[in-house]
Amino acid sequence: MHPQNLLSIPPTLLEAEPEVLDDLSHLPATLPALEAIVAKHPASSLAWAELAQQARREKQTIQAYAYARVGYHRGLDALRKAGWRGQGPVPWSHEPNRGVLKSFWLLQQAAAAIGETDEVDRLGALLRDADPNAGAAIASELGGD
Repeated sequence: MHPQNLLSIPPTLLEAEPEVLDDLSHLPATLPALEAIVAKHPASSLAWAELAQQARREKQTIQAYAYARVGYHRGLDALRKAGWRGQGPVPWSHEPNRGVLKSFWLLQQAAAAIGETDEVDRLGALLRDADPNAGAAIASELGGD
């Protein structure tokens, strides 16, 4: 059971995106290459998260915010389609969930960079509710980029 799952809500487990993963593994991490992947897979929060992360690496804060915002909304769509009702665990340990969780985290970071304090707090709560360990795992993986 999820450590914070007091209501015994089953975890939401998204389906794998093998085509997205394959495309990401074969193209360089450049904005134009990632934009092409997003155009091919516009519903993929993972593709949007990768694009947001690259914009973040390139210090394009507003673009990173916009890309992460789309990844966030696409992620919410995918979670709802998988049965999530706005609460319950979305475990980081389930790899197909990572695009959504990265989008949440990247949006939080971009919101902080532009001074959107309320959004930072809301996204922090959303990420903690989804998986209390996800934020630290994502920060460890992406934080220094």
